[in-house]
Amino acid sequence: MNVLLVGSGGRENTMAWKIAQSPRLTKLYCAPGSPGMARYGECRDIDVMDIDGQIAYAKEVSADLVVIGPENPLEAGIADRFEAEGFKVFGPSAAAAKIETDKDFALALMHKYGIPTGDFATFTDAEEAKIYVREKGAPIVLKAAGLAAGKGVIVAKTQDEALKAVDDILVDASFGEAGAKCVVMEYLDGEEASIFGFSDGKSLVYAVSSQDHKRIGEGETGPNTGGMGAYAPAPVVTAELEQEVYETVMQSTIDALAAEGTPFKGILYGGLIFTEKGPQVIEFNCRLGDPETQVVLPLLKTDILDIFEAGVNGTMADIEVQLDDRAACCVVMASDGYPTKYETGFPIYGTDDAEAVGDVIVFHAGTDSRDGQLLTSGGRVLAVAAVNDDIPSAIDKAYEAVGKITFENQYIRRDIGHQALTRLDS
Repeated sequence: MNVLLVGSGGRENTMAWKIAQSPRLTKLYCAPGSPGMARYGECRDIDVMDIDGQIAYAKEVSADLVVIGPENPLEAGIADRFEAEGFKVFGPSAAAAKIETDKDFALALMHKYGIPTGDFATFTDAEEAKIYVREKGAPIVLKAAGLAAGKGVIVAKTQDEALKAVDDILVDASFGEAGAKCVVMEYLDGEEASIFGFSDGKSLVYAVSSQDHKRIGEGETGPNTGGMGAYAPAPVVTAELEQEVYETVMQSTIDALAAEGTPFKGILYGGLIFTEKGPQVIEFNCRLGDPETQVVLPLLKTDILDIFEAGVNGTMADIEVQLDDRAACCVVMASDGYPTKYETGFPIYGTDDAEAVGDVIVFHAGTDSRDGQLLTSGGRVLAVAAVNDDIPSAIDKAYEAVGKITFENQYIRRDIGHQALTRLDS
């Protein structure tokens, strides 16, 4: 089977690594790909938003299956276009992808179908939003309704912070077009976790739960990022809670989207918070999370091409997922200054030494290669993932591997997994 994987980030590097393990794979093609993805397949420099170029490449390489990694081309309808050209494509339609790309749509859908989440209101007028904020008080959550690369969420602890956030989103357009609408949402208190479901529009199969660290600073401080590390499984998600989430959240959402005439064929990511009232949805994504992918896929034993093809063919109910009973931890190595201003172009050394630790994979999130030298090219540079017997030992191994890698202007969090360790200690 020839597979085209669209994307270039750490998530797609992990997907390429997993796809390459399939005995069913003939050849993997990646567009645009990355130095990390080039270890597993042939890369062609085609922008993810160049849908015509992506389709032409799929025709050139006779792709039997197309897998879409990032959310932006899904919002633009890349899956619809590939399907119209006769390709088997694993990724939701633009209409179904609105579960992520339009937070107003997602929250309205959840309230219509009784899927547990917080109260909310959506505004395009800043003064109306401020009246609502003053009525509700703080803490409160404000979100750019559209896609903002994981950074369009402001958790305001005071009313003044919330009023400033309204201006940031609606007046100053800090998040560009993503902030054309501002969602003001009830603050939900509890511990967060992520659940991935692979769907054919009717049924779901699930991967192991995970938890990521969004804040740039240790102790969950500072601005939100795309994610500074993750671990799996998440101890907060007990077997009982897992079953509840699958039934009341994940499958219910697939059913709701089907009832609305927009069946979801792809990867549904549920961002959950476990409150005193039970699991509540913070957000949905229409693709795998990053860096959660880097700890979830190493614990997936089932052939991922079997899962992807079942999603296309409508046979997901026949898939039996097998999971590794060990644990995984991923630490993101970033450029100092991320998520705002940072420098790039620094040589990277020691990735082979890191993987020599054993059960360690170095995934590339923002790298370039020049004359055989690996260089930093993004805010999040590498995601170093380790698998071991349990969460504490997986964390230790990940940091041991991180210690083998050097590049100038490096920043990492040293407390990845702290919530799991606290919960396990108690």
